[in-house]
Amino acid sequence: MSLPFTHDAFLNVFAAYNASLWPVVAGLWVLTAAAAVRWLWKGCIDSRRLFALLALHWAWSGLVYHALFFRPINPAATVFAAAFVVQAAVFGGLARTARRSASVVATVRGRVGVGLVLYGIAYPFVVLASGLRYPAMPVFAVPCPTTLVTAGWLLNMPSAPRLSLIIPLSWAVVGSTAAFTLGVAADLALVAAGAMLAIAMLKPRAL
Repeated sequence: MSLPFTHDAFLNVFAAYNASLWPVVAGLWVLTAAAAVRWLWKGCIDSRRLFALLALHWAWSGLVYHALFFRPINPAATVFAAAFVVQAAVFGGLARTARRSASVVATVRGRVGVGLVLYGIAYPFVVLASGLRYPAMPVFAVPCPTTLVTAGWLLNMPSAPRLSLIIPLSWAVVGSTAAFTLGVAADLALVAAGAMLAIAMLKPRAL
């Protein structure tokens, strides 16, 4: 696949993003890790708070990462930003209307979802272990780890409308190309996330 930017330019975007916004990145990581710990410890979490957290992630990645940092090297980031804001609006709507708690589901899909959430939390360390060096690397509060934790939680929420899966599935497909074309090995997990989201959309009662 031909890209309108180089590998170095791609990593330089993360360097600028992390250098200027690291307190927000760290804060979102702490919030997300705390939500994951609470979810796993108690076996459930208030779905309204969870959707609100996911809405924050998607709005931030769309408006800040895509629109402000990624767009200067990739014109398609304008479309990506719009899609992420739409997804944030979907989650924002669910945060107002959801009633059930988000439980840990004891199915294959649920267990894969737990793995994706934990992988998303560990994402910064996986990237470091792959050989990239801070700050020129994706850490957190950017599209790929956002999609991973989102997919993990959605796979444990059978009642989530299929509409809420479309954009995360689409980004799992788009973002996984980074694992092959840009050498971000940590993003290989998006292949699994995309496959499971596709199953959840096409066969909601399977697995």
